[in-house]
Amino acid sequence: MIPGILLCLVIALAAFGLGHLVPIVGGPVFGIVAGMLVALPRPPAARFLPGIRFASKQLLQLSIILLGANLQLGEVIGTGLHSLPVMLGTAVITLIAAYVFGKMLGIDRDLRRLLGVGTTICGGSAIAALSSVIDVSETEVAYAISTVFLFNIAAVLTFPWIGHIIGLSQHAFGLWAGTAINDTSSVVAAGYVYGHAAGNEAVIVKLTRTTLIIPLVLFYAGKRIWTARAGSNVDWNKIVPWFIAWFVIAAVINSFGLIPAPVHPVLTELALFLIVVALTGVGLSANSAAIRAAGVRPLALGFILWAIIAFSSLAIARAVHL
Repeated sequence: MIPGILLCLVIALAAFGLGHLVPIVGGPVFGIVAGMLVALPRPPAARFLPGIRFASKQLLQLSIILLGANLQLGEVIGTGLHSLPVMLGTAVITLIAAYVFGKMLGIDRDLRRLLGVGTTICGGSAIAALSSVIDVSETEVAYAISTVFLFNIAAVLTFPWIGHIIGLSQHAFGLWAGTAINDTSSVVAAGYVYGHAAGNEAVIVKLTRTTLIIPLVLFYAGKRIWTARAGSNVDWNKIVPWFIAWFVIAAVINSFGLIPAPVHPVLTELALFLIVVALTGVGLSANSAAIRAAGVRPLALGFILWAIIAFSSLAIARAVHL
């Protein structure tokens, strides 16, 4: 994994520095854009890929755990519960929209499902989890992940800008990003570009939303076992987002005062740097050929769902006065 990790670190160091010079853009955005500029003309060689995957997944999870070490457990629980009306409302609206607009566009049922849960819950992680318990082809999974990836990038680049235009507070933007952006990496990036308080809020809301993977997979796994299909065993270690438990444990440790106050700024800065490294890995994972191969209709459905979840999140939050 060393070559890929080193490549991410070199690019991330430059992006992190630029983020401090131009905070309105932020290191994560510089990282993801720089990674894409490297990857799109010519994808990284195979020897870099394991390290890039490690950076974009495991290092991102580590950064979130470190952020948990700066939060109080009461804050985590309160914010998570506070976000439930918006989270569940957008989930219902978006899943219904995936079914309705997917049928109108003539998209296969399984690809509709993948795009629906990818947009509603947790991007590529939700798509991978669902694909493990329903019969879908690798091509459909690739199309769904590529489509969701494209709109993750769009969210990182546009949400902070839109948030400033419509005058969202730190709390409001964190709730919006946490409930309306697909992938955890993009939520973290957009949140901390907008502000530290918005970032903390977005992370907690997003991690609460990510737990929706579990009942979703339980439903489809149960349905598969009930119909006695072959290969009904489920590898829960690959599905359950265990890093969320470590995030909560870190918050518990901090709540008991076991982390000295002088250590908090160090942990925060390290977490923010790891976020830039992870987003650089996400950018380096860009695959223009896969996005083109997905075709117009999945991209059209992805855009419709992206717009619906963004607007419905704001509308529900305003309706319930959050």
